[in-house]
Amino acid sequence: MHMGRSLRSGLLAATTLALLVNLTPVRAHAVSKETIQMQTQIQQLLDMVQRLQTTLDTKFAVLQNLAQQTADQATQMNATVNALQQKLNTQVESLNGKLDTSSGQVQSMNDSVDELKTRISRLEKSIQDLQNQLQTLQQPQNALPGGAPAGTPPGTAPGPGAMNTTPAQNQAPPLEQTYQAAQSDFNAGKYPLATSEFQDVIHYYPLDAMAGSAQFYLGEIAYRQKNYDDAVKAYNAVLEQFSGNSKAAAAQLHKGFALIALNQRQDGVHELRTLIQRHPQTPEAQQAREKLNAMGVRITAGPR
Repeated sequence: MHMGRSLRSGLLAATTLALLVNLTPVRAHAVSKETIQMQTQIQQLLDMVQRLQTTLDTKFAVLQNLAQQTADQATQMNATVNALQQKLNTQVESLNGKLDTSSGQVQSMNDSVDELKTRISRLEKSIQDLQNQLQTLQQPQNALPGGAPAGTPPGTAPGPGAMNTTPAQNQAPPLEQTYQAAQSDFNAGKYPLATSEFQDVIHYYPLDAMAGSAQFYLGEIAYRQKNYDDAVKAYNAVLEQFSGNSKAAAAQLHKGFALIALNQRQDGVHELRTLIQRHPQTPEAQQAREKLNAMGVRITAGPR
């Protein structure tokens, strides 16, 4: 555009010069050969400028056409990119939905497996208890019929001052009241008393769901007292014997924290990654992600 303006200015100047020369009055006898040559050169210059102007106009039109085509192609490309971006966003949203669904299914499956493990563990314990009772019944009796001590002749009745030496069975405390009292003492920081009460729940009601929660709180008491070794053992008992318990995710989270506090970094990271994999949608999994991020550890484990 700037070149076209310059050429137009040059053409105008040359034309003006030619007119001035042609219009300059000269005497008829003063027209010389030099003047004719000058006029001829000026005319040739005007012809060259005219041809150059024509060429410039043609090329300028071509450039305008190319520029318009480029602009059209850019518009089409931009529209194509926008369409691809929208399609990609739709696919990503669809994939995220599928991943969320898959995560929910995996978590449901893990919960079912944990519940099955818990039932199997309880069944094994019941079988073991039955076996112990059978062994007790099969042992020879140390007393004769009628409660007489061994070595007493048949038909001899116990003396009037004889006492029954059979130990009385300990009565089990009420489950819910004992558990609630243990929780109250735990919240009040009365850890020795809470420990005793939680242990009573586990001892007298080993197959009840509250036993798994009581086992978790034993780990919490040890964790709060920075007794991380005992805390890990208590959390392991929850994960192994009560894997379907509602406290299982929290037990695995705090087990990972306890291992990290014991400078067992690799084991602790493994527990937190396992928690995220098994219970991805839980608050405990979110806490595990935050802990790993703070440690500068990748959420997903690489190949070992």
